Amino acid sequence: MNHHSLVCRLGADDTSTVKPSRSDSKLTEVSFVDGYHRLGYGLGQALDQLRELGLRPSERTVDLALLAAALTAADTRISRSSESQNAWTREVDLCIPVAEPKLWESLAPLIVTTLNFLTGDRWGVRFRARPKGLAALALAPTKLRTATADSVCLFSGGLDSFIGAIDLLADGKAPMLVSHYWDGITSTHQTYCAGVIAKRFPKQCFHHLRARVGFPNDLVEGSAGENTLRGRSFLFFALATLAADALGGDMTVHVPENGLISLNVPLDPTRLGALSTRTTHPFYMARFDDILAGLGLPIRLKNRYRFRTKGMMAKDCADGTLLKKEARHTMSCSSPAKARWAKDEDARQPKHCGHCVPCLIRRAAMLEGLGGDDTPYQLTDLRAKILDSAKAEGAHVRGFQIALSRLARKPARAKLDIHRPGPLTDHPNDLAAYEKAYVDGLHEVGRLLKGVRAKPR
Repeated sequence: MNHHSLVCRLGADDTSTVKPSRSDSKLTEVSFVDGYHRLGYGLGQALDQLRELGLRPSERTVDLALLAAALTAADTRISRSSESQNAWTREVDLCIPVAEPKLWESLAPLIVTTLNFLTGDRWGVRFRARPKGLAALALAPTKLRTATADSVCLFSGGLDSFIGAIDLLADGKAPMLVSHYWDGITSTHQTYCAGVIAKRFPKQCFHHLRARVGFPNDLVEGSAGENTLRGRSFLFFALATLAADALGGDMTVHVPENGLISLNVPLDPTRLGALSTRTTHPFYMARFDDILAGLGLPIRLKNRYRFRTKGMMAKDCADGTLLKKEARHTMSCSSPAKARWAKDEDARQPKHCGHCVPCLIRRAAMLEGLGGDDTPYQLTDLRAKILDSAKAEGAHVRGFQIALSRLARKPARAKLDIHRPGPLTDHPNDLAAYEKAYVDGLHEVGRLLKGVRAKPR
């Protein structure tokens, strides 16, 4: 096991000594500022787009975005298998230069609690003053303000965020869509879906903020990359906060996510903790709201679909015709690039695998909400053969079947199951609604899997 320290530097003049918290810590320094005092790794791209709209965020939200980018660097470039003792839990310190060190230090315990819950690692965060001459990383706009957004909506290129954007615009709202990406697959789906929405609502002014945030594969010496991406939503929320802060006033950041995925109760009793993603779990979102409050920002996260299944979202979409036509162009799969290993060369285009947890929930939702599914999948027919549950093609199918079997034998267990991924103490009056969303979501997938066979070979 190796302890890591990732130190953010703001350009060549940022030379202050930063001593790791442990003498045996492996130190990685990352410069986030180029020679023109412009933030790199996608943050400058986001700030440039806001500036073009006549918008300027506060330095507090710039620092939040910098923290999120540093987290992303560590989360994606420090391997769990080689750098942790149990092939999962890493120990990482982040050292971030900020405009108001005392304020950020007062929030450090809350930030650590939030990150530990989100990724399942042991984080340390330390803050120091920015070097002289960098009091402002967000430059003043040189153009008049043209943005008229009344809220911000996360836009991943997935089915839920596509529905979320449609519903807001159909209701007469004017959200600013915010996306981040690293690979070309994600970028392609985001761009296409945003274009479809723009054509559907030509009279409504909405803007799409996109940032390509990522880091070189060899950023951390001696460590391979990491693809579990448990910290990705902290970056997503931080970029959305950056946009919301720039827009000004009391702002809502919409987080469109169905209730089953948001809770993400482990299908397998052995998959506890952050082995199951917590990207929009209610406890995590509440802690992020606490961070925003601690920074004095009148911005709050909202998931209006937290008590609904994905199928319910699709069925009740404000423009079902558009959704039915374009849903196939959204991306839900956790690993669409796996298609490149297909034996058939003609099948090597990136596409949904069809058998991971997000794909199975998507397939169920398409049938439930739209009455059919024309999405291209690698595994086209779940019933064509007995799926091997010892392999990827059948592992999650079998996981859902086991979860459904346990629920059928003891329906009352759902009251306890919803607490397994994390606390719901921030929402004591919503427990029945969360339980219903979980049970309804499982049964929705159960209808998809009727007649599907999966077992180890």
